[in-house]
Amino acid sequence: MEPLPAFDTDPRAVGDRLRRLRQERGVSLAELADRAGIGRDALSGVENGVHSPALATLWAITAQLGVPIGAVLDPPPEPQIMRGTAMEAELLEVFEDDRVIYELYRVRVPPGLTQTSPAHHEGVTEHVTVFTGTLSAGPVKEPLTAGPGDHISWRSDVLHGYRAHGPDLVRATLLMRYPVKP
Repeated sequence: MEPLPAFDTDPRAVGDRLRRLRQERGVSLAELADRAGIGRDALSGVENGVHSPALATLWAITAQLGVPIGAVLDPPPEPQIMRGTAMEAELLEVFEDDRVIYELYRVRVPPGLTQTSPAHHEGVTEHVTVFTGTLSAGPVKEPLTAGPGDHISWRSDVLHGYRAHGPDLVRATLLMRYPVKP
C-alpha cells in the first residue's frame, strides 16, 4: 500500500506560495533550505511543484518563514487533511486576532505510532483537547499525557511529538497559536 500524500493541496500551488513568501522576506533558496535543515535541491523541487513534501518538511520550511502551515495550503472551502507519520489533521478553520493567527484542527492518532515534528517559529503554542484514547504529546524531552476530557498545551518552538498509548485511536482537537512576526 502506498503512503497517502501529506496534504490534499496541489504541490504546484504550495510551491508557488512558498516561493512568494520566501522572496517577500528577502531570503535566498539556499538560506531557507539551510535554516529548515533540508537539501537545496529538495526545497527547489518543492517550490517548483515537482516534489510533494512530507508534513514535517513543510512545518520546518514554514517555521523558518514565520508563517503557519495554512499560509501555503489552499484556503479551506472544505477541511484540508494533512497526514504525518502518526497523525491525520483536518484543518477546520483559520482565524486572526490582533497579530496572532490561529489554526483549528481535528486530529486522529492511531495507537503505536509516533509523530515527531520540528520546532515552529518562536512563540508558537499548541493546545490539545483529547476526546478519546490516551495521548502523549509536547516537547520530546518532556511530553505531557492526556486522556478523554483532558487539555494539554506547550510551546512548540522546540522539537515535539505525538503518540497514542493503549489500544484506542486518539481523537482530539488541536489549536495552533502563531504570533505574527513583525
